[in-house]
Amino acid sequence: MPDFLWKAAQADAQILEGRLQAASLAQAMHQLRAQHLTPLQVVEASASSGASAGGLAPLATTQAPSPSRRVGRFNSKSITQADILVMTSELSIMLRAGLPLDNALRVLIGMNAKPAMASMTQTILDDVKSGVPLSRALTRHPQQFGDFYINMVRSGEAGGQLSAVLERLNEHLERLRALRESVVSATIYPAILLGVAVLSVIAMLGFVVPQFESLFKGMGDALPTPTRIIMAIGHAFTDYGLIIGLGLMLLFWVLRLWWRSPSGRQWWQARALRVPLLGTLMLKYDLTLFARSLGTLLGNGVPLLSALHIATQTVGNVNLRQALEGVIPKVKSGGKMVDALQASGIFEPLAVNLIKVGEETGRMGPMLLELARIFNRDVEIGIKRGLTLLEPALILVLGLLIASIIVSIMLGILSVNDLAV
Repeated sequence: MPDFLWKAAQADAQILEGRLQAASLAQAMHQLRAQHLTPLQVVEASASSGASAGGLAPLATTQAPSPSRRVGRFNSKSITQADILVMTSELSIMLRAGLPLDNALRVLIGMNAKPAMASMTQTILDDVKSGVPLSRALTRHPQQFGDFYINMVRSGEAGGQLSAVLERLNEHLERLRALRESVVSATIYPAILLGVAVLSVIAMLGFVVPQFESLFKGMGDALPTPTRIIMAIGHAFTDYGLIIGLGLMLLFWVLRLWWRSPSGRQWWQARALRVPLLGTLMLKYDLTLFARSLGTLLGNGVPLLSALHIATQTVGNVNLRQALEGVIPKVKSGGKMVDALQASGIFEPLAVNLIKVGEETGRMGPMLLELARIFNRDVEIGIKRGLTLLEPALILVLGLLIASIIVSIMLGILSVNDLAV
């Protein structure tokens, strides 16, 4: 395998150099990233004329991608939030290491194995080279960089602290990612249990119950009522199973369209907030996003009204978002934010008191971030408690369904024996 000379930055922006063996340039960069290093330059040793025993030559720029990877030639849907998180982290490290912004973007283009990310970064680089600020260049990609991200970058440019702001932005995105993943991970096991329950009932009704139909044939009303009900359900399932399945799929598709409509989303989200435990979790999850976004924006110098508008858009529940949107005109007219938030009726006394202290002491940003940490902890604890209750409840329901089918069949068999006697 060929040797590669490399220069990379650690998370603290310290520059390291070295040599490694790899089958290809891509594998060499993968090895560096596995060591939590951000590659700045990777050159094959045999092709590097500027390398010496003391280290690498000055950093070389990466060649621009082909025209097929330029503006409008990439699928924006293929770019995930994880890609944006990696880009933000690596750009922050390179800027703190002293690289100019255009050089850092060129290195990002060379490191990106995903063509869509490389193409998007190239469009950003082209705009930056033409004299456009980075924040304005990001506005051309609203699906990947929302108002929150762009305003954070704009505040960093205004204060001359772009690398520091990108680092804080990376921490914010990482916390949001961890929160979302914890919620998703918590639903995996209950979803598996629910799937097993459905498949078990289908197997019992579709394959087990029909096996006893010939045994109970001709008994009529002599069969116990539970047995007749189960046999009728099994008979309908075997005769009309395909129609029932298609009907359920059609119903699911219609409900899915309705849930995604504005009126449907508002209806079910309003009722979900009233469900014990689940409603509290949904409320605190959205308030975590709101508090963390607002605190981060205020901490980076974004004006209060702009920060409130942007943070409100991070809330997924339509009803909560409408309540928070009512805060903006009250603050705009000169009222205190704590009074407006308290009047919305969605913040508990602890949250109101923390915001009040932050407003009175001029430390609104740190207090909101502390509130976000409290909400985040409550969400994690609530998820654990909910799973503690949900898992045995699903197991119990599954057991009762299967047991009822088995007991019904056993009652029918006992009836056959009684008639034989």
